[in-house]
Amino acid sequence: MSLLDRLRPDALAAPESGIVAVMNYARARGTDGLIPLWAGEGDLPTPRFIADAASASLAAGETFYTWQRGIPELRQALADYTARLYGRPASADRFFVTGSGMHAIQIAIAALAGKGDEVVYFGPAWPNFAAAAGVAGAAPREVALDWTESGWQLDIAKLEAAIGPNTRALFVNSPSNPTGWTADLETLRAILDLARRTGVTIVADEIYSRFFYAGERAPSFHDLIEPEDAVIFVQSFSKNWAMTGWRIGWIEAPPVYGDVIENLVQYSTSGVAAFMQRAAVAALAEGESFVAGQIERAHKARSIFCETLMATNRVSLVPPEGAFYAFFAVDGVEDTRSAAFRIVDEARVGIAPGTAFGPAGPRFMRACFHRRLDEVETAANRLADWIGKVG
Repeated sequence: MSLLDRLRPDALAAPESGIVAVMNYARARGTDGLIPLWAGEGDLPTPRFIADAASASLAAGETFYTWQRGIPELRQALADYTARLYGRPASADRFFVTGSGMHAIQIAIAALAGKGDEVVYFGPAWPNFAAAAGVAGAAPREVALDWTESGWQLDIAKLEAAIGPNTRALFVNSPSNPTGWTADLETLRAILDLARRTGVTIVADEIYSRFFYAGERAPSFHDLIEPEDAVIFVQSFSKNWAMTGWRIGWIEAPPVYGDVIENLVQYSTSGVAAFMQRAAVAALAEGESFVAGQIERAHKARSIFCETLMATNRVSLVPPEGAFYAFFAVDGVEDTRSAAFRIVDEARVGIAPGTAFGPAGPRFMRACFHRRLDEVETAANRLADWIGKVG
């Protein structure tokens, strides 16, 4: 028996990240002047007022074990933030602090699904949910969004057909990474009605809800749910407050799930460091102007990037309704994995191939335009030049 034979098949089957493969390729080559649009983060460091809150906590000696569910101050701050954003009361007993948005997803999966269960999600999709479900022993099942001239669309009939007796969870990422698809209230209502009829729990990833280009925020299940609805929200501080490296997020769920979620935190990370939670409190309390600035810049970057690529008349692209990615296909380019490596070498731009986002997206490529506007313009022009030369 080899060393690998000793590992669980589900762990061995965890897929390589197609995004990281391109990043590693570029890093190994040391491409000078490359503009990295491959990862889902902006280029701004965490604001000083957030970092200072963490420093003050460390200076005060807050380095001991802490609350498994999160410090009370942060859970109340999350409740207040949610109430402000959605205009509905929210109680602190619905909120649980996690070691990143990804950790929140893992806890939701651990609570809902395992061997013999199925989880349904919409593709093209950020690969981590399906991979995490597979590692847990559950079977991920993709429902492909339909590409149309007006953008990506969800066929509710296809979704209903995908839900079977073994379906335990429905993962809804809106606004979506990578497509930017954003469910309107009518669609969310149809999904919620389906979940109610079938007894399937919704895991709602609304991490990009503030990055919505037709209003203050995207439509949300918060606008529709009743207290008895089985909806688990997974969230992160990463995007809104430029805290990707901090690895802190949260779950919002019916309070009856509290003991289970607390136990799953205990048996995974045993809680998030207190000084990080103090930083998160500061983000929620003082960060609105920073968030507004981020969204304004992303809105401008979206126009610059998408208009430049669309002007080539060789791409399939509709400016995204939400999030901060352009998901585009280039006429004549079918192998996007190879194209991503070529673009690193020939255009000095880092993008993510559609092959990284599941069966529904291989002919597309994803670029994160959440960067300094001059860099976005330069990257878009380089890509447009490259597109003009291929095929």
